[in-house]
Amino acid sequence: MAKYTYESILTELKKRVYHPVYYLMGEESYFTDKIADYISKNVLTDLEQEFNLTVLYGLETDIDNILSAARRYPMMAEHQVIIVKEAQQLKNIDALMGYLKMPQPSTILVFLHKNGSLDKRKKVASELEHKAVLLESKKLRDDQLPSFINGCLREKSLVADEKAVRMLAESVGADLSRVSGEVEKLSIALPAGSNRITPEFVEEHIGISKEFNNFELQNAIINKDVYKANSIINHFAQNPKKNPIQMTLALLFSFFSNLMMAYYAPEKTEKGVGDFLGMRWGVSDYLKAMRNYRAMHVMEILHLIRLADARSKGAEGATLPDSEIMRELLYKIMH
Repeated sequence: MAKYTYESILTELKKRVYHPVYYLMGEESYFTDKIADYISKNVLTDLEQEFNLTVLYGLETDIDNILSAARRYPMMAEHQVIIVKEAQQLKNIDALMGYLKMPQPSTILVFLHKNGSLDKRKKVASELEHKAVLLESKKLRDDQLPSFINGCLREKSLVADEKAVRMLAESVGADLSRVSGEVEKLSIALPAGSNRITPEFVEEHIGISKEFNNFELQNAIINKDVYKANSIINHFAQNPKKNPIQMTLALLFSFFSNLMMAYYAPEKTEKGVGDFLGMRWGVSDYLKAMRNYRAMHVMEILHLIRLADARSKGAEGATLPDSEIMRELLYKIMH
């Protein structure tokens, strides 16, 4: 059976191709919630939902009650929909195997398993893979966020400058529900007749400082602009809650990790490095950084960032304020 993805499941659902059992699991609940939400709102009409939509919770029910409900016939409708939230709380999930052999074709049974996945050693996991729609939704990597943001923009017929997308990714982070909400906010704020999101528009409506943000700090480090980098860190020191050191360190670690990989690209061109890193945006930054930083120094920088992160969390009895930890780190990176 073909491996299901978020996109392939939604494509089938929009064509009204339904399966008796869906098991949606993983660390990233945004995609699994979107699928369950689409099923609950689109399979049944408003009137049919009154009698044929059931929402259960794993902590409040058990597998026997769920399967008993699943074997019922729908009332005055072609289907009934049963959504089981917090399915990771269910005991004896292996009992689902009997139902998978002969599911009720008029029932659409959806399990939402949050914050993890089924143990793949369980027989029921193998049965679900072969006889149901099984989706494991993983957290997106930082370098995948821009593609996700562009997808959200396309859904609303919007386009954005590359810098605007990167600023949004940096400021919001990997919380996809929040990212989607911020894109929604931007779409509402756009003037009538406009569909382009600019960096200035993101700065205005997402609350990002035009000059003092992690995006500009990274650029200053790439260009070895010591004055600008320290100016940004000084601004961060005045606004520590809006600019937590852990977010800055995570961004820098991600950049220098990718930079270390870039040295191994067979072709040191924008296309060659981009293909090697699996990136379509920001590749020019890595080419510039490769000219300003030697590979051995980048290895040392990664160690320094790890050390700064540990010190910011109080390791080794460190008592320096975050601003001093960052200033010391910047000095060692750029000298």
